[in-house]
Amino acid sequence: MTSPLDTRALRNAFGSFMTGVTVVTAYGKDGAPIGFTANSFTSVSLDPPMVLVCLAKTSKNYDALVSASGFAVNILAETQIEVSNTFARPCEDRFATVDWKNGPHGSPVLADVSAWFDCAMHKTVDAGDHVILIGTVMAFAQTANPGLGYALGGYVTPTLSAEALAQNSNLVVSAVIERDGEVLLVDDTQGGLALPEAIVKDQGATAAVQSLIDASGLTGQPGFVYSIFEDVENKRQHIAFLCTAAQGTPEQGAFVPLTAAALDDVSDPAILTMLERLGREVSIGRFGIYYGNQNSGEVRPIA
Repeated sequence: MTSPLDTRALRNAFGSFMTGVTVVTAYGKDGAPIGFTANSFTSVSLDPPMVLVCLAKTSKNYDALVSASGFAVNILAETQIEVSNTFARPCEDRFATVDWKNGPHGSPVLADVSAWFDCAMHKTVDAGDHVILIGTVMAFAQTANPGLGYALGGYVTPTLSAEALAQNSNLVVSAVIERDGEVLLVDDTQGGLALPEAIVKDQGATAAVQSLIDASGLTGQPGFVYSIFEDVENKRQHIAFLCTAAQGTPEQGAFVPLTAAALDDVSDPAILTMLERLGREVSIGRFGIYYGNQNSGEVRPIA
């Protein structure tokens, strides 16, 4: 008997990933694991929790998947380009090259991914030269590992984008460590509150954010890029990484609710605006990325 799913966590998992690279896995009629790389994963419903993926009718996995009792969707991390390539091209035994195990509902789930959803097959829908597989989410898990994207014939990763900026800018990074509707804030030099932040030097943007997380005394990892803006007054670029952290008491700073009253002591108006947006987005489980400067810009939704 599967325990009830954490609806809030599931909603956040649905909303926290850009449309990116996934590996869909299941078991074939002969009992062997099968899988293919896809970027057509979409959340369908929260109540009940449902997702869909699209499969070409020309796929050699077509017969096995349309008759399977379930499947898993594995959202690849940015370090798993080779996993994507392995499941996208002919290979004698794809699963021999990756770490994996059975999910709680029985479909193969890959190790070290950004997230996975283990699903029971709800129905299949004919769609021209493809078939739509709709699954009911029976179990899921997510990590802080940034996801892997694909655009214009190449892979896209948040870390590589941030590192490219770091090579050409006087770059400041901040760690937006959100947990259960609260964010970690520290004292600043103006007598107010601020995000943990650092100037990027030789270590690179991701390493700088990881150092901020480690200095807090919490266990966590940099997540995706949440905000990119130019600090015109100080002639700097600022990148904020949305991060997650395990339970525990921080050694520096404290977790503060994402409410207007609790955030009133945040000194930097640009950071305050960003945290107010985060509060709204956490409540609905859908996120965007801000581009602009400290005064104006636009939020581009994450699909």
